[in-house]
Amino acid sequence: MNASIAHGSPAPGFLELYTPKLITVLREGYHLRNLRADALAGLTVAIVALPLSMAIAIASGATPAQGLYTSIFGGFLVSALGGSRFQIGGPAGAFIILVAATVAEHGMSGLILATFLSGIMLALIGLLRLGTFIKFIPFPVTVGFTAGIAVIIFASQLRDLLGLSLAHEPGALAAKLQALWSVRGTLTPAALGLACVTIAVILVLKRYRPHWPGMLIAVVTASLIAYAAHLPVETIGTKFGGIPSSLPLPHLPDISMSKVMAVMPAAIAFTLLGAIESLLSAVVADGMTGRRHRSNCELVAQGVANVGASLFGGFCVTGTIARTATNVRSGAHGPVAGMLHSVFLLLFVLIAAPLASFIPLAALAGVLAIVAWNMIDRSAVGVLLRSGWGESVVLAVTFLLTIFRDLTEAIVVGFALGAVVFIQRMSRMTTVETQAPLVASDIGDDTYPNRPYDESRATDPEIVVYRVSGALFFGAAASIGAILDRIQDRHRAFVLDLSAVPFLDSTGANMIEGLAQKARQKGVAFWISGARPAARRTLLIHGLRPPHCRYATSIAAACQRQRRSDWASGTAT
Repeated sequence: MNASIAHGSPAPGFLELYTPKLITVLREGYHLRNLRADALAGLTVAIVALPLSMAIAIASGATPAQGLYTSIFGGFLVSALGGSRFQIGGPAGAFIILVAATVAEHGMSGLILATFLSGIMLALIGLLRLGTFIKFIPFPVTVGFTAGIAVIIFASQLRDLLGLSLAHEPGALAAKLQALWSVRGTLTPAALGLACVTIAVILVLKRYRPHWPGMLIAVVTASLIAYAAHLPVETIGTKFGGIPSSLPLPHLPDISMSKVMAVMPAAIAFTLLGAIESLLSAVVADGMTGRRHRSNCELVAQGVANVGASLFGGFCVTGTIARTATNVRSGAHGPVAGMLHSVFLLLFVLIAAPLASFIPLAALAGVLAIVAWNMIDRSAVGVLLRSGWGESVVLAVTFLLTIFRDLTEAIVVGFALGAVVFIQRMSRMTTVETQAPLVASDIGDDTYPNRPYDESRATDPEIVVYRVSGALFFGAAASIGAILDRIQDRHRAFVLDLSAVPFLDSTGANMIEGLAQKARQKGVAFWISGARPAARRTLLIHGLRPPHCRYATSIAAACQRQRRSDWASGTAT
């Protein structure tokens, strides 16, 4: 079947599209064993989120308490109202540069107002069903700006990592590095040592005890060393005066027309990045679990969460990929795990907040150094650099603009370059069908030789076949992927026919690679038939190789080889 064919069922209504996954899970039946699974997953995520929330807040120019409030209130609303079953919301490393720039230019009141406005815009985007358009952003753009953000995050932590004394730290990367180099003589060996201990503990535990909360253990270890040895390092207590053991009362931000106009560019940037980051995180969760999120419902929840967080003094909330993946790996059953993660963080604030005063800033800087390293998708960078000059240029320009200019500008320019590259490539293929009429004329059955019709290809319930017609590029990958994402456990094999695909870019290949991963998780054989040499090269670069993905010249050849394999293994029915 063509990937453009709509589903046979009628289009879902408003209530179906915007019903939170929490309601869906409760309708399925929620039992005590499910609550136990969600409680354990929520506690695990809270242990990961505790140091991260404070570290991201400090790096953003906010207080550690604001980071916790963001995870508590924003995270709860994301899980309770979201369209993703496993999404964990909170402050994200991707926002550090935008938040820090907003605080520097407009102060804390400006940041909270920008978060409030961003929440309203995110909710409107979701209600207007514009979330699908976020998926049109090419894969090289997302990889490029994420890597650029990671570099900036690491640079922002150099002062605390090295224990440098610097009265004013510039925001621009080049000026920042120059200023830090000028005060290199103020390096504090104790701070550098604690940062190294933190990084080493995280890496060792990740290698030998991957299920342990490495970041929390590393921060606690560094804190105990600093306290026991009376090391001369800056801590949360010395810089921020600790964390209050109570919650703030909700209040609206300072709203005036002049203030709104001043922070509107920041609010738009928060909205754009928040939508991209949250939907990417939801896609990651879908790939790990085989479930599907509702993007517009998720954006409405993200909007409400940002408004809610701003009322309690928090800042930007978005879906967080690392914490969401931790939630899935910890055995979460549904959104209750994310809600409980916020409850556990709330209990920490109410009971154990004074202990946070002893945490060295160098330890939190070490945590963010690991976060920055993990944000760079090194395998994806390598794949894109091997994919051709177009992907390499888009990746490099997006990366460099993120570092030296502005994140929003990087995304816009990267998207425009991706479109130009696509148009240039498609222009080479227009000669193939330039003489084809708009509406094909009828022809006789004997005009062209046809193979005999094999009815088994349409009736075999064990082999599902999909045919894609047309260019499979970043603008079409999302909609085609949504149709193809239907691999069921009852199928032994999934055949994806690309014989009518004249062009395949890295975003389309990345989508197909996700389908292959899902098939592998379900034990379904994944076949690609009829791929042209250029498309096949792109697929191979993206890791679609045997035995996880097998190739055939046609659908018939794929089905025949699959049946032979089934007979040989004794699984044929």
